[in-house]
Order: sequence, then C-alpha cells, then structure tokens
Amino acid sequence: MTKHLLSSGDLSLEDINNIFDTAGRFHGRGRFLKGRTVVNLFYEPSTRTRTSFELAAKRLGADVVNFDVSTSSVEKGEDLRDTVTTLESLGADVLIVRHPNRGVPQQVTGWVDCSVINAGDGTREHPTQALLDLYTIREHFGKLAGLRVGIVGDVHHSRVANSLYFALAKVGAESILIGPRKLVSSRPGPYISYDLESNLPELDVCYMLRLQTERRQYITTDYTRHELKEYGKKFGLTKERAAMLPDHAIIMHPGPMNRGVEIDSDVADSPRSVIRDQVSNGVAVRAAVLSWL
Repeated sequence: MTKHLLSSGDLSLEDINNIFDTAGRFHGRGRFLKGRTVVNLFYEPSTRTRTSFELAAKRLGADVVNFDVSTSSVEKGEDLRDTVTTLESLGADVLIVRHPNRGVPQQVTGWVDCSVINAGDGTREHPTQALLDLYTIREHFGKLAGLRVGIVGDVHHSRVANSLYFALAKVGAESILIGPRKLVSSRPGPYISYDLESNLPELDVCYMLRLQTERRQYITTDYTRHELKEYGKKFGLTKERAAMLPDHAIIMHPGPMNRGVEIDSDVADSPRSVIRDQVSNGVAVRAAVLSWL
C-alpha cells in the first residue's frame, strides 16, 4: 500500500493509470474520506493547488484544515518537526506540504505516521501538477504514448517541469526542453533546444512555463522589465507563434500566468488552450490521489 506521494518518479505506469481511472469517477462527489482529516500545510503562497486540494478533500467528505503559517507558532520560532508532529497529534490523517526548501516533504515522512503529499518543494518537484497535466493531455488526445511535448521557459527552476519530465517518460511520451541556455538545465534523455519557433511545428503539446522570479536566491539574474520584455520576444508564445503549431496541438500552462511575457492573452484564451481544463481536472486528480493513498 502506497503511503506518500513525494515524486512523480516514484509512480509506476500502473499507479498513474489507477489514479486516472479513479479521477474519472471523482468529477462528482463521494464520502470516501468521511471521518478523515486533511491538513494543507503551505509555507508558500498558493491559489490553485491549495484550493484544489481543499475542494477535492471536501468532495470526499474529509474534514479540511488550512494551516495559516502567518498566525501560527511558526512565527514564534516553532520548529518544523514540532509543527507537523503537533498536527498529527491533533488528528491529521494527511499532510499536504508545500515548502520553499527542496526535500522538506520527504523529511516530514520521517517524523509522522500519517500520509504526506508533496504540493511543491522548492525547485524540486510538484507531482500532482504533473498528474493533472497528463490527465488533461490524455483527455484531449485519448492517449499519452508517442506524443511530443515541448516544455518551454524556465525549466531549470521549475518543479513543475521536473515532475512533468519524469511522468512523461513513464507514459512513453517524448519531452523536449526549450528555453535560454541558462534556464534549460541538462537532463539525460530529452532533446534540448534554445530555439522555440523551429520546434513549434513538431509539437503535440506546447507547455509554457513562467519565469520563476520569486526564486531569486537560485537565479543569477535579477530580471529587469527590459529583460522580461526581451525574454518574451524570444520565448513568449504569441499569436503568430501559436499559429506555427499543428492544427491538433494544444497549449498548456500550470499557472499563474504572466500574460504578455511567456504567453499572450489571445493565446491563453484561445480555443486550443486547455489551461482552464487543467485547473478543473486538478480537483478530480487530487481527489483520486487522496483516495489512492
């Protein structure tokens, strides 16, 4: 029995398919987690992920606690270990952890007996985002194997890109990492390119990432307005560039979007954009993950 979800790389193809099959049933409601307590423990701001997990848990009948770090004993200097063990002692069955430091959810599993879900740890991983992305792609194409997915932008600092890369490999899809040299880190396996336009005609999925400007402790360049504009000129998905994609291709973005930088508003809101589907599917997929654990 699986107890935690820490990395998309830990999932087998069977695990992924089981989660997707369950997600297909969780667009409605159920009482599968009645009497269970789910705690959202977020040390970073979040709109989509925290709300998505909250809605998913409530759909399953769980009690949900959104832990507010700013009004907790953390502000008084409480140690992370004391925080999570206290929450477990108060009845938490699942801790959903987001933290600015890599590896924290894994560390938490050594301190508690309840299940732990990684909702984003620094620049490392965000596995449920990868799962909802794959689910959305499969929903659109009816398959995953053999598809060519371009992951465009700040790959080096993106936990979403890391998890998506591992997950795509598990399902037999092809990844191509596209962006400036300093933002596309080397990985074994996938093709890497520093030119967006030459790759667009070959993509089934164009997956846009935003610049991780809030992670300046990891980034050597402090992005000025001019640099953001220049980045958009080279790697932004404009209406003209979107027209270079095959007719069947879809456009994705994990959010939040910086409209006018990595993606134009006309493109984000176009019929081939499935960004809103990603958000909607996140509730069903996260409900499936909670049930699976």
